[in-house]
Amino acid sequence: MGGQHATEGHTPGLVAPDLPGFLTLAREIRDMARSRAHVYVSGTVQGVYFRATTRDVARERGVDGWVRNLEDGRVEAVFEGEPAAVESMVEFCHEGSEAARVEGVDVTDEDPEGEEGFRVRR
Repeated sequence: MGGQHATEGHTPGLVAPDLPGFLTLAREIRDMARSRAHVYVSGTVQGVYFRATTRDVARERGVDGWVRNLEDGRVEAVFEGEPAAVESMVEFCHEGSEAARVEGVDVTDEDPEGEEGFRVRR
């Protein structure tokens, strides 16, 4: 039987992708569809489970970033993800945990930096 047949595991005309280059491109595309908010929250926001609640809510909403207490009594947080999810976290900061008494929220929009996961920083 004359004729051509493909070598098993190889499809003619397809080239194996450059995996590191592909991953870099995939991250760049992801970051184009992401936003980042840097938030400072003032009021009674320490010792009231603000950080733990923020972490839990961010994880539920698929938002990456971090949250930490500052020495001056404020809480600082960074949120990265889909713009609507990030905005929902900024709105959450106006209320905070059940025991928190938020007096002010300062927000700065920034370029995404590729945060992955959400954690409480110390």
